[in-house]
Amino acid sequence: MATFHFDFVGPERSLYSGEVESVQLPGSEGEMTVLPGHAPVLTTLRVGVIVVTESQGNGKRIYVRGGFADVGPTSVTVLAERAAPIEELTPESIDRDIEAAQLAHDATEDQQKRQDLNAQIVQLQETKALLRL
Repeated sequence: MATFHFDFVGPERSLYSGEVESVQLPGSEGEMTVLPGHAPVLTTLRVGVIVVTESQGNGKRIYVRGGFADVGPTSVTVLAERAAPIEELTPESIDRDIEAAQLAHDATEDQQKRQDLNAQIVQLQETKALLRL
């Protein structure tokens, strides 16, 4: 099967760089799967899990909390605000993120920011539920 280059950069380190068959992204407008030859797209990312398929039956899952994805026909680059391999994620770490978002929500009077933080809290709770699977 055809492949393309995928780079995933978190704030502290590079989490992935290599040839892949597909990448599933939690785009702000919804989930999207990128395959070789994809039309160019620049999208923001929401809280979720990026699924990297290296080959049939072989891949990785990476937790992402915000950022951008630059998609092209021969490559995808993700710049994440916060990220970790799914194996490093714990319910406790997500609880800390939920608590921080809730504190920020309670501290602001800006209605748009409150809505954004509410959405982030829901996404974090969904991610926590995914960990239980």
